[in-house]
Amino acid sequence: MTAGLRVLTPGLMTTLQDLGRPGFQRLGIPVSGALDPVSLRAANLMVGNPAGTAALEIAYQGPLLAVEVDSVRVALAGAGAPLDILGEAGVAERVPPLTSVSLQRGQRLRIGALSGGAVAYLAVEGGFAVAPVLGSRSTYVRAGIGGFAARAIAAGDVLPLAEDAAAEREEQMLPALDLVAPARYRIVLGPQDDYFTQAAIRTLLEATYTVTPATDRMGMRLDGPRLEHAKGFNIVSDGIAPGAIQVPGNGLPIILLADRQTTGGYPKVAAVVSADLPALGRLMPGAQIAFEAVSIDEAEAARRQMMAYVAELEASVTLARRNGVIDEAKLMAANLVSGVVDARS
Repeated sequence: MTAGLRVLTPGLMTTLQDLGRPGFQRLGIPVSGALDPVSLRAANLMVGNPAGTAALEIAYQGPLLAVEVDSVRVALAGAGAPLDILGEAGVAERVPPLTSVSLQRGQRLRIGALSGGAVAYLAVEGGFAVAPVLGSRSTYVRAGIGGFAARAIAAGDVLPLAEDAAAEREEQMLPALDLVAPARYRIVLGPQDDYFTQAAIRTLLEATYTVTPATDRMGMRLDGPRLEHAKGFNIVSDGIAPGAIQVPGNGLPIILLADRQTTGGYPKVAAVVSADLPALGRLMPGAQIAFEAVSIDEAEAARRQMMAYVAELEASVTLARRNGVIDEAKLMAANLVSGVVDARS
């Protein structure tokens, strides 16, 4: 029997994702990867993995997992969610946010409903023992590529782990992770902004749109003022960049995300800058979104700033303090008394 994490309940949409498989779009294969790569990197950091190690991307509602290895270290980052270790009578311990924790064989781990965002990432120390497809363990469900069994996880699955025991070391935590959404998402106009009237461009930059429930890993459909086409809404299909905003005949923008198609035949009025894509990937249906235009130079500077922030996270990792839990064995082994004073002298 394969040892790993047994899926008791899978959550709403839980898939294995890493930083994606770039370089194959010419073959019609999407990049995929994490909707929120900042949170993925943070989760991996807390368990000591390389930044791009595949983790479970949890959408909206998390799974219930049982440990079927000797021990495993995990950490959760992204949208707010309770991470509970279950005992016989219910919740035995609630793990603080952005904190690693080790579980033993037979224990169960439950992640509840997400709040404040659409996705979170559960990283395991050492990663998952699944074969990469074209250099990535990311799941592209539509084509049945990568991940665990090329699909979202299901009840009864046993997710194989690369390590069958957690390393003997202290747990770690991140004091904070900046996941605040920008007031306005930055976009670079083009490449087909000339297919829209000037009034449409003004509308895009002045209006507020709403994320609709018709949103998934492929694209985010927006509701709001319609954008008027100046030259029709069909073009010769060309390449799709991450964050591209295409506008079909109904005039309502669609922002293309991680599982986007590689080419498209609707005009693209703009693209969300890469530095704002992690925050975009966290948006839930009903969220409000507005845009501002920036230059390519500004977009590149924003990307550098985001990556510098991610690089600095490692320096902020510290030892965890979990709900006042005291390791009695370590306490008793410590030399708590360095000397004795005779009060009579």
